[in-house]
Amino acid sequence: MAEQDVPVTLTLAGIGRLANVGRAAVSNWRRRHDDFPAPVGGTDSSPQFSLPDIEDWLRRHGKVDDSVSGWNWLWPKVEDLGDWERMGLVLAAVGSELTGVRPEGREQAGLAALTVDERALVREARTLAAEDQGSNGFGLLRHRWLAVQNRQVAALPQPLADTMAALAAALRDGEPVERVLDPTCGVGLLLEAAARKWRECGSLQLTGVEADPVLALLTRVGLAVAAPAARATVLCADALLTAPPLPAPVDVVLCNPPAEAPGWSATELAADSRWRYGLPAQGDPELAWVQHILSALNTTGVAVVLLTPSVASRRSGRRIRASLLRAGAIHGLIALPAGAASPYGVGLHLWLLRAPGSRTPESPVLFVDAADCRHTSSGGQSVVDWDRLRERALAAVRGDAVTRAAQVPRAQLLAEDADLTPTRQLAWEPPATQVDLGRSWAVLDQAMLRVRDGMPSLRSLRALDDVAAAESPRVTVAELERLGALTVTPGAPLPPGELRRGFRPADAIEVLLLRHPRHGQEEVPWLDSGEAARLDSAGLVPLTAFGDIIVSSYAAEHEVLVEMHAPRALGAGLFRLRTDPEQLDPFYLASCLRLSSNAWRAGSHARASARLNVRRMRVVQRSLMEQRELGQMYRQIAEFREAAAAFGAAAAQVDEVLGALLGDGRLQRGS
Repeated sequence: MAEQDVPVTLTLAGIGRLANVGRAAVSNWRRRHDDFPAPVGGTDSSPQFSLPDIEDWLRRHGKVDDSVSGWNWLWPKVEDLGDWERMGLVLAAVGSELTGVRPEGREQAGLAALTVDERALVREARTLAAEDQGSNGFGLLRHRWLAVQNRQVAALPQPLADTMAALAAALRDGEPVERVLDPTCGVGLLLEAAARKWRECGSLQLTGVEADPVLALLTRVGLAVAAPAARATVLCADALLTAPPLPAPVDVVLCNPPAEAPGWSATELAADSRWRYGLPAQGDPELAWVQHILSALNTTGVAVVLLTPSVASRRSGRRIRASLLRAGAIHGLIALPAGAASPYGVGLHLWLLRAPGSRTPESPVLFVDAADCRHTSSGGQSVVDWDRLRERALAAVRGDAVTRAAQVPRAQLLAEDADLTPTRQLAWEPPATQVDLGRSWAVLDQAMLRVRDGMPSLRSLRALDDVAAAESPRVTVAELERLGALTVTPGAPLPPGELRRGFRPADAIEVLLLRHPRHGQEEVPWLDSGEAARLDSAGLVPLTAFGDIIVSSYAAEHEVLVEMHAPRALGAGLFRLRTDPEQLDPFYLASCLRLSSNAWRAGSHARASARLNVRRMRVVQRSLMEQRELGQMYRQIAEFREAAAAFGAAAAQVDEVLGALLGDGRLQRGS
């Protein structure tokens, strides 16, 4: 077969990955540079460009340099194959070349079927490795492949894989670990996490089982790179259907079994000896995996298994769950936040299992709800807080007092249809008391007083007629910036590793994120003061000063405030407007920018997450004396708004306490 003449193509996002910029930056290059290569395919909304043309343009314009690894240029050629399985075969062949791991059995057939073009990619990878680029190139290619093939190949985030290994170590309670198994290992990420956790063990034996020969070879290659000192065995088989024999029972099983098993047949395997706790129903393959895992453990073995939440409560599995409880096989369950792993729309569960007989059947079952372990990233997105999740889960396994965790007697669980959903087993907040009721009324009275104090001065204000307001001349923020009346500075994403959470020292610099311009977050992020000063002086992350105006860039969450608690660092999605007080009053400017009509005029409205163009916002032109008078009115309005919001929050708290007391039947009318 001759090599194809069709050029390798890139999308805008692919070009951004090569140049280490975002898709928007590449779009700006297209608009600003007449010599930017023309698309060779795709559509208007998703154009495709020739890789050689793009490489030449990026180098000529200094957008990339020699620090960009040759592996980065190789990846678009691999991705251009299109088919995830063909891409996986090329990666497996590359890994085999770099590590010397030879394909075995069914793995050989796939590599023998590589096309001429695919073999050329393998030779290019071999050349890169010979140039001392190192076998780390395989890791880069595998990472990119998993990122674009996440629907076909389930890849656990490394923090979750490491957390599962840490939990297994905590369950072992200091006992040595020599044998680790993953019976459905995919590309071996859990086995690599085990290698990191127990790397000091000189006799560590890692065993993986994977039905797909390409993934099996990728696992062996990955382990050769990540854990060259460990003894690794990867069996190419379907662990659930064929149950290949293991060298010996294992100390630890880490597993993320598929929620669906197309080849699973309860009828064909009805007489299998693994079903000690009951024959799983056809729709319960995950409980078949649980029993298969327990059959692989030695007498002191433990397992950490990632399962969908329905397994804990599905009626068809209640008899098996009850049998597992009676045998003492279930140590506990941990509810994870949605987004921790695929499928990302639901909160998955970690099942902590023990070999039956390793503890008394009367021991309680541990339940931990970690679904609230989230925080807002520097880009304004809600993401999993892996550090807090890991700390809570490990502390609960150690037996420490932990919020949202409980030990529940097995007898109680058996009396409740063996429903193991963590949130249903945890007690909510302590019952409300008369002290809570009195405290909530006191807070409401204080908030009401603030509202009453602010009302007289505002009641005296009168509205002008519409004609007078409409005739007032207006100027945009961009024009004010050109006149030197203000400067506009965008916030920026925080460098990885610099954003801190938890206990905040007195001199730390608070960080404002997109969802945190006014009301704060559950846990306020911060920067070290010295690091914040360095980032500000380098122009990487701006700091605020008293009187700055902070504007959020999302039209749907339009918010404007005058900075009263400086200095603070601004994250991505926020803007700092700093005025010249001899030309522009900041409080007056905030009153103009806060208008909803301004947000509508400055927004793109192309999608739900439309951004605002701050420089398009308009301000009514007035003399400095008029600005200061109106600015003082705005301060009074802002204080009243905050007082009203505090009153609403206090009223909601009173409502919550009264409702809790009434629901418990502990409320009566006073005499």
